[in-house]
Amino acid sequence: MADPAVIVVGNEKGGAGKSTLAIHIVCGLLHAGRRVAIIDLDLRQRSMAKFFANRAAWMAGNNQILPMPVEPDMGDGKALAKADEQVQLARFDAAMVQARAEADVILIDTPGGDTLLSRTAHGLADQIVTPMNDSFVDFDLLGQIDPVTLELLKPSIYSESVWEARKHRAITEGRNATIDWIVVVNRMAVAAARNRQRLEERTEKLARRVGFRIGPGLRDRVIYRELFPFGLTVADLSNDVRPVAVSLAHVAARQEMRNLMLALGLDGGALDAPLDSAA
Repeated sequence: MADPAVIVVGNEKGGAGKSTLAIHIVCGLLHAGRRVAIIDLDLRQRSMAKFFANRAAWMAGNNQILPMPVEPDMGDGKALAKADEQVQLARFDAAMVQARAEADVILIDTPGGDTLLSRTAHGLADQIVTPMNDSFVDFDLLGQIDPVTLELLKPSIYSESVWEARKHRAITEGRNATIDWIVVVNRMAVAAARNRQRLEERTEKLARRVGFRIGPGLRDRVIYRELFPFGLTVADLSNDVRPVAVSLAHVAARQEMRNLMLALGLDGGALDAPLDSAA
């Protein structure tokens, strides 16, 4: 059996929407019939782990069956966050062994900061997915710009971290080993703005310079947040699974999620099924 693909959702800045992106990718993969393992390295907050705990509780309370990922046990996250780095690394290594044995895709959600576990996960990635808000505040972790001219000066700290991960991968697995890096603009406002055009131009320049692809993210929609307490995404909605009234906005969000999956090179076909907003 081939080794599972490892997808790391990473960005050293908090608030970029990593966990939101991660849970949608996982649910998209699950509905496409993939066996998915999840590892949440945001040890204190563990938003992705909480989401799937909510999902299990919602299913039990509503007599529904939805696909679930494998979640290797890493113990108490808050206690592990205080543990020695070598203890953390040993726990992560054990989780990866289980994930590799039980899944064909492993998705790792990382914290908004530079940690040993995050760096280790990046070095194992086949694909890194980086969400970036529609803002120069988020862009600053990827590239530095001139404060007068707004011209791109050089890559910034997170771009350097990904370069180190790529270098480590090439050294350990050979020159042909690559990491596909895709940056998606997340939580984008519906209305266009001049600031967005400036940001897009600098992002495209940086993409050519450091080697990442640019893909569509998830807009700033209430519907993504309102489904979180149930452990659900728009991929889960159907005639039987409908904890909120479905509108045309949900239909649009489903298409948005499909576009994200396709941009990542993943199967988005499970999102082709029509969602009747009038049902």
